[in-house]
Amino acid sequence: MPNLPESALLTQEHMALFVDYYELTMGQADLDSNNNSICTENYFARAIPQGEYLISAGLEQVIHYILNLRFSEDNLQWLQSSKSIPEISPRFIDYLRNFKFDGDVYAVPEGTVVFPNEPIINITGRSIDIQLFETYLLSIMNFQTLIATKASRIVNVSEGRTCFDFGARRAHGRDAAVLSARASFIGGISATSLMIASRYFGIPYVGTLAHKFIQDRGGELEAFRDYAMSFPHNTILLIDTYDTIQGAKYAVTIGQEMKADGQKLVGVRLDSGNLLELSKQVRSILDSGGLQETKIFASNDLDEFEIDRLLKSNAPLDGFGIGTRLATGATLDPVSGNSGVSALPGVYKHVEKIEGGKTIFTFKKSNDMAKSTLPAKKQVQRFTDPNQYCIKDRICLWNEIDRGGLLIPIIKKGKLVYDFPTLQEIQVKTQSNLSRLPNKHKTLYQPAVYPVVLSEKLKGLQQKLIKEKNQEHCSNNTDRTFFEIRSINERKRHNP
Repeated sequence: MPNLPESALLTQEHMALFVDYYELTMGQADLDSNNNSICTENYFARAIPQGEYLISAGLEQVIHYILNLRFSEDNLQWLQSSKSIPEISPRFIDYLRNFKFDGDVYAVPEGTVVFPNEPIINITGRSIDIQLFETYLLSIMNFQTLIATKASRIVNVSEGRTCFDFGARRAHGRDAAVLSARASFIGGISATSLMIASRYFGIPYVGTLAHKFIQDRGGELEAFRDYAMSFPHNTILLIDTYDTIQGAKYAVTIGQEMKADGQKLVGVRLDSGNLLELSKQVRSILDSGGLQETKIFASNDLDEFEIDRLLKSNAPLDGFGIGTRLATGATLDPVSGNSGVSALPGVYKHVEKIEGGKTIFTFKKSNDMAKSTLPAKKQVQRFTDPNQYCIKDRICLWNEIDRGGLLIPIIKKGKLVYDFPTLQEIQVKTQSNLSRLPNKHKTLYQPAVYPVVLSEKLKGLQQKLIKEKNQEHCSNNTDRTFFEIRSINERKRHNP
């Protein structure tokens, strides 16, 4: 009897083991040494793969994980029986069995514009507990923030034209496809082709037809007619299966037939070839056939740079379907033309702990200056001009301001205190945030660096801790401050 295939896809029960091994070994070592101080960890992005801003996304899934994290008996049994990890002790197994987060989470709401090194999430709780969240939090936040940002850049250059998510088949796995659709919508994408994303998140769905539908039939005109008969109120024809120009002429025939029946051909889609030249020719064919209202949509390895090039060359395109380069967050060097799949370098770092009633500030002072971190639990202030345009951000110590910071309470003492908005409301928030960011920070080519400064108190604390560490290690190492380091490294951007 052959072995039955398995999906190897995660369920809610499996999520407790979405941890790296060291998160468990550190937890057991903390338990063994009775080190269970109250700590705070920051999530922030060190740099931006491309551009000058980020759109925060993924918080809802992170909070769901934190509130629902439980270790099932099946998972605990596996941990105890696994020969590869014999070090896991019964005492630590019991700790995991009774795990329930009872700490605090403050975070920047989804759809907020943020910048490198600004705290996006603060998590405070027992040291053992909060380190269990690291792998899942980084996986979710880094990916969705990357995709939401990419989507916002695409939508921005599209200048009001409709943009669709076609990226599921090129996403890095099932979950990535679903969350990419979610993040894309946050960034401003109008609709998705992925039905589960529509069902689950309420994102509008969209689609045309594939080349297979046309190849299955005796001819292109027959295929178009069959499709229009089934979907008379939403007919968009894919016209590049054999010859785009001939396909456009067949589309005119179908459009005229539909017009005679009191209907209309919504659009045609170009999926290959020289989109600039073909779109101009197809527009002329449609207009000559009396189909001035029929729209032209384009797909085929599009991103913000290609869309920008097409529109600046006056391509008569009305909308775009974006796949690979959206769902993977791909970057492009517009000078060399080299592209690649990117990742957001977001990190989750220990910044302070409370021990014996005293707050102890912690930070990382690395030989790699770009990996140095800021100490202490922090808040972000955003300053605007009289027209409500953002002019600068200030990272400050948590207790420096009473209100008005970007990070708001999400969980207090293990209880949810935040009413999560709908995805549609998050999208509106994104657009509102972006509208207040000056255009010079949103341009594709050499965007102006948005000013992010440290408060004097935070800067003084950082300098004090650096000095203490230098003395402690009898080192002549540099005592350059965080933003001197940032200036040297230019945030390691990939901007041209």
